[in-house]
Amino acid sequence: MPEGKVKISRRGADRIRFGHLWVYRSDVRDVEAQSGDTVRVLDEGNNFIGRAFFSSRSQITLRLLTREDVPADTDFFRTRIQDAAEYRKKVVAGTDSYRLVYGESDLLPSIVVDRYSDYLVIQTLSQGAERRKQEILSLLIEMFSPRGILERNDPRVRELEGLERVNSLLYGEVPEQVTSTQKSTRFIHDLRTGQKTGGFLDQCENHLAAADYVSGEVLDAFTYHGGFALTVAPHAKYVEAIDLSAAAISAARENQKLNGFENVTFAEGNAFDALKAYDSSGRRFDAVILDPPAFAKNRESMPAAARGYKEINLRAMRILRPGGLLVTCSCSYHIPEPLFLQIVAEAATDSHRCVQVIERRTQSKDHPILLTMPETQYLKCLILRIL
Repeated sequence: MPEGKVKISRRGADRIRFGHLWVYRSDVRDVEAQSGDTVRVLDEGNNFIGRAFFSSRSQITLRLLTREDVPADTDFFRTRIQDAAEYRKKVVAGTDSYRLVYGESDLLPSIVVDRYSDYLVIQTLSQGAERRKQEILSLLIEMFSPRGILERNDPRVRELEGLERVNSLLYGEVPEQVTSTQKSTRFIHDLRTGQKTGGFLDQCENHLAAADYVSGEVLDAFTYHGGFALTVAPHAKYVEAIDLSAAAISAARENQKLNGFENVTFAEGNAFDALKAYDSSGRRFDAVILDPPAFAKNRESMPAAARGYKEINLRAMRILRPGGLLVTCSCSYHIPEPLFLQIVAEAATDSHRCVQVIERRTQSKDHPILLTMPETQYLKCLILRIL
């Protein structure tokens, strides 16, 4: 069967030459390919640009695999996965749960593989990745010998590709709960129903960084399954952790039992209301941790998201004792770091507090950032001292 090909505009070709991996529909000039094909990409002069996944439905029509004129065959994918795995050996320590393949950042666009102990969870988020799913599955079994592989292909982005949202077992067996270790703290993950692929692996290093500074009385205002709360617990006098989700609080309490910490209290509640109530009542803490869900899902929601981030940071600063620690995060891609810093600075001004920046952090190293592709950076984490 002849190889498909797609011709793109000069703007699209320049985008690839400057290091981005996506070509949008508006820059496609001619298509000789079927949905999900791996295609040759040509510029307007019919010069070879690279090979890419082709999507007939998404605004992201092409996702570049390579600029080299080499076949994107099984050996190609084996090498890319092996490179990703070798990198993780260098940067992941003290945990058996991490992101093994991070899509575009590992030059495997729209393919995600997370490892939780002896189990893998995969996502194939484009037509091209879906077409190669069985090939990727076979390679993962061959290379890592997992006990089970689950697909969490339930993100809404699949609908933009015209793909079904599915959550199913692909290989072996995967139990209802998987226990993993992060340094000395253990966590239970539900790989089928938990957020993302079962947990927030991108925050693991930030959990540990916070523990280096935290002491005294701590408030964790968006605790989810207790990632921050339980990691900092050995260094704190007391941790109060709240979340709006009853299911999340139940899971956090199970994680607490697993670790045996008695100085943590988990409670169901609205973080905005709790911060406001503590501010009004004069309650004070030595550290406050803010790790809310993404407030900005798209560009249209940015103004409301900015107001939300300012509100929680302002309230947190007001309830911190002098010299207290604020760990504040945003996982909204549409709120870039400069804007997030501006929002936090405005909160400091309005709360009449001076703020020292101790650390400016991002996602864990197993979620590397591709320098020429800003879409691969989304998580911001600031560790601040409030004077």
